[in-house]
Amino acid sequence: MFRLSPTLRNPVRVILVLAVLIVAAGVIIDRDTNEFTLQTAVGQTNDTLQTSKDFQHLERANRAFIDLVARTRPAVVQITTKTQRRIITSERRQTTPEQEEQFRDFFGDEFFRRFFQEREEEPRERQVPPSLRRSPNPDPVRGVGSGVIVSDDGYILTNNHVIERSDEITVTLSNGKEYTAELVGRDAAGTEVSGTDLAVLKIDAEGLSTLPFGDSDQLEVGEWVIAIGTPLNFSQTVTRGIVSAKGRPGFFSGIKYGNFIQTDAPINRGNSGGALINIRGELVGINTAIVTGGLSMGNIGIGFAVPSKMAQQVLPQLIKHGKVERGWLGIGMRPVDADLAGKLNFDAPRGALVSGVSKESPADKAGIRRWDVIVEFNGETIRDTDHLMHVVAATEIGKSVEVIVLRGDNQEKRLTVKLGKRTEEVIAKLNSELDKTDNMQSELKGSSLNRDEQQEAFAGLHVQNLTPVIAERYGYASDEKGVVVTQVESGSNAEKKGVVSGSLIQEMEWTSIDDLETYSRLVEQLTNENKKQVLLYVKSPNGQGGAYVTIKVSTSDR
Repeated sequence: MFRLSPTLRNPVRVILVLAVLIVAAGVIIDRDTNEFTLQTAVGQTNDTLQTSKDFQHLERANRAFIDLVARTRPAVVQITTKTQRRIITSERRQTTPEQEEQFRDFFGDEFFRRFFQEREEEPRERQVPPSLRRSPNPDPVRGVGSGVIVSDDGYILTNNHVIERSDEITVTLSNGKEYTAELVGRDAAGTEVSGTDLAVLKIDAEGLSTLPFGDSDQLEVGEWVIAIGTPLNFSQTVTRGIVSAKGRPGFFSGIKYGNFIQTDAPINRGNSGGALINIRGELVGINTAIVTGGLSMGNIGIGFAVPSKMAQQVLPQLIKHGKVERGWLGIGMRPVDADLAGKLNFDAPRGALVSGVSKESPADKAGIRRWDVIVEFNGETIRDTDHLMHVVAATEIGKSVEVIVLRGDNQEKRLTVKLGKRTEEVIAKLNSELDKTDNMQSELKGSSLNRDEQQEAFAGLHVQNLTPVIAERYGYASDEKGVVVTQVESGSNAEKKGVVSGSLIQEMEWTSIDDLETYSRLVEQLTNENKKQVLLYVKSPNGQGGAYVTIKVSTSDR
């Protein structure tokens, strides 16, 4: 008797087997004619796919990326560094040689060199016994990073942290040729006068492939980019992603002039100094830093690159002077918040609020005052405080530029500023002056006054009559009118708006204030009217000018 095999007894399995046989035989059923037609099914599928418009678009995009990489890779180099270990003999040493080796093995040479680099030998009286010292000739520390050729005669742009403290620097081209590199200039991170973490090297070569600079300001979030470098010692590695964000600050990496491009193009240790390239084959950034999760030192899709525009600004100075000199305005700054933006009739917050002016600084000589809002600098509309810092730093020292500020009741002032040089000394002077102002405000806040000499707190402000002693103490003229602020309540809207102890209130809702009696009468009137906010004209201590400030009255609005 004929029997079905166990496999074919199951109807579902029978159907599946028949389907496989039909496909394998290339049999197609034409439902219109009820006929069977033999076809080459796989071949037909490939032919149809290759002639479809979608496939053609994909093929063109694929070929475009392949060609892009082929054009740009020769301009990206591997940088290898060698640093002789310095013997640490200080009693302050916190790690053993074995622990340091473990750190180096786990984090890698580049990370080790930057954060655990050994210091030069210290004075003999601080030395430890010879039996506890390390070998007199320890193996050198080696590091690997990336760089970008920016001129055909051998100038290479990279990160300073890639080559920092190195004794030997070797550059390897995409074709495998090696050159000894010379450090031409660097702009280290973590200082008050520098901060891009860029460096320039020079090799003795001609006719090299280069990358043209692109305009990083024109990058759009979502735009395709590729990264090329030497992650984890894998040279000429190419990754692709998009621009995730722009204008990221560099505080997390110690880079003062960050203004980073954020990308999700995979970047790992060793990519530092490598190229971020747009689809036109232009250099739009120097890959510099990553954010990692937990103990992982690898990529999690958050990488940062120094914008090409910033690199272009510092490159000539690094080549010519070996360092970067930056413009200096001499002001403290605060962001323009939504309330102030509304008062200035801005669609959205923009500009930079001047919170302090250093005496005899370029800003002071030009007539910029505390509480001015800088909206334009040298023809460029200012977006925020970071933007102003960058454009000032990038402006030539000694150059006279026009600055547009808004003062008081939206009065526009056009001032001419001759920029100075940013140095450690002028920064220290500004910080000292700001600290002195803070101390004076603390003294006034803690002064003991009779009850009848003060007004009860209104809008977070305590005030009193302006006396000759107080006027002299805070730099007001002897014939000034108004009331002086003795205390600003913590967390109040007035504090957020920058009103400080020692400030002089001279107007309230366009009405002049002569003394405490006038002020108290206006406060009572506004309280009865249930005012939610009040407009004040406030002068700052030590002749730093005045401005109109809108303060919320209700404590619930703080």
